[in-house]
Amino acid sequence: MKLLDVNDLTLAFGSETNSKKVIDNVSFKLNKGETLGIVGESGSGKSITALSVLNLQPPNASVSGDIYYYEKNKEINLLKLSDKDWLSFRGKNISMIFQEPMTSLNPTMKCGKQVSEILFLHTNLSSDKRRKRVIELFEEVKLPDPQRIYNSYPHEISGGQKQRVMIAMAIALKPAILIADEPTTALDVTVQKAIIDLLKDIQEKYAISIIFISHDLGVIAQIAHQVLVLYNGQVIEKGTVKKILNNPEEAYTRGLIKCRPELSSKGNRLPVLSDFLQRAEYPEQPEKQKVIHKSEQEQIILSVRGLNKSFVSKVNFWGKARYSLKAIQNIQFDVYKGETLGLVGESGCGKTTLGRVITQLIGYNSGEIEYKGKVLKNLTNIELKQFRQKVQIIFQDPYSSLNPKITIGEAIAEPLKVHHLYQATKERKQRVFELLKQVKLTEEDYTKYPHEFSGGQRQRIVIARALALNPEFIICDESVSALDVSVQAEILNLLNDLKRNYQLTYIFISHDLSVVKYMSDRIMVMKDGQLVEINKADEIYHSPASDYTRKLIDSIPELKV
Repeated sequence: MKLLDVNDLTLAFGSETNSKKVIDNVSFKLNKGETLGIVGESGSGKSITALSVLNLQPPNASVSGDIYYYEKNKEINLLKLSDKDWLSFRGKNISMIFQEPMTSLNPTMKCGKQVSEILFLHTNLSSDKRRKRVIELFEEVKLPDPQRIYNSYPHEISGGQKQRVMIAMAIALKPAILIADEPTTALDVTVQKAIIDLLKDIQEKYAISIIFISHDLGVIAQIAHQVLVLYNGQVIEKGTVKKILNNPEEAYTRGLIKCRPELSSKGNRLPVLSDFLQRAEYPEQPEKQKVIHKSEQEQIILSVRGLNKSFVSKVNFWGKARYSLKAIQNIQFDVYKGETLGLVGESGCGKTTLGRVITQLIGYNSGEIEYKGKVLKNLTNIELKQFRQKVQIIFQDPYSSLNPKITIGEAIAEPLKVHHLYQATKERKQRVFELLKQVKLTEEDYTKYPHEFSGGQRQRIVIARALALNPEFIICDESVSALDVSVQAEILNLLNDLKRNYQLTYIFISHDLSVVKYMSDRIMVMKDGQLVEINKADEIYHSPASDYTRKLIDSIPELKV
């Protein structure tokens, strides 16, 4: 039974004389109990299409076309509803899980109160009954300790738990259609799988129809029945998930499928979208060469022994620690010159903390870190400055690690000033131009600000900044976790090119084992601050020594239907 019918939906920004179309004649249908996957890169029009269905497009946008919603044989044209009608329609008939739960949830309100607010606006339930219903919803979305979550603020719970709160909010009124906008982006593969399974359970229980938006066809393959592929605001391909994944007709769709690193990926380079848009087929790549340690003792560049790091979580009246969180517990490993050591594990396992301890951005409680035979805690201030020149970190979120008030040229030049590598401004500027060229940006980008770039371009900027001091060791902290698969492939290729050209050594941190396996010579698995196992990348995949690693591997979404 047809539930939603979108015909020739067009959305443009600007005036009649000077307008830019961001959605161009998009049409699709959604049946009862069905999941429609909408896939495409950032900027393809996925989210704005979903927002238009709920009349949540920006006020300066002009919309045309027809959006019909069917309720008990009654046809409702959503584009003709009044603002008052929309207040009762949203949430009750069509609900939405927004892309970023942290920014969608009010940081000043407890989670339970935020979900209860919807029931207050749309039902006549008493305060006690609303609380009871919210607790039931939290149990339904499988939140641990619903009573505690009810009284918790968003910053007090994990990313996966925040996403579950958003799902509870979206299903509170039992809507007929649920729009999920990138609900699993940047989540661990295990949490991602749990969220997908949860949405399937909810769909089956309430016969809800779902519009599931993602840039990852691997995720779409796990949940969708029909797939809509968007490119530059237009539908370039649609059909069943089986047809789209197994027999894609368009080069763009083939590119989206192939850009995603698979556990069997062996080529020197990952394919990128331009390879498919410019030619019919992508040529096979020679097998990627792994670093072979002939004389391991001579090649050790970093050695970590018995490392421990704790954070104080609660203090008493006098300011003394009452409780502490053990972020890293007795970690020890070596990194060999010229290799990429992958570091994988779920959020909260201590990956980022370990990277920041190694780069001496934060201290540690006990243990020893040696770099090129020198113990880091014994370094003088001058030696520590030299160490930081040679060991760099690429942070997880490029936007928050760039100063929005200075141009990217100034941001890249800043470490050159601090380390007095170039005395003249002209020389520093020339060096920045060289770095921009290395990461496939232009000299014209020098005077632009961070907000003027896409996510992938900002990632290139922070890579250029990390390269500015000619480092020999770089820690990549989740540097591709929130990027489109196509942009991700470009960044991974860039990192591999830079490694070969400058003989770099990497620690590559990620929660995505398929990306880590492609990039790494060896992989280290962490859980709850402890080292679970460390081995060659192929050995970890084919013969994991722990159930935890096996669980991570099994959670990776595959392009199979």
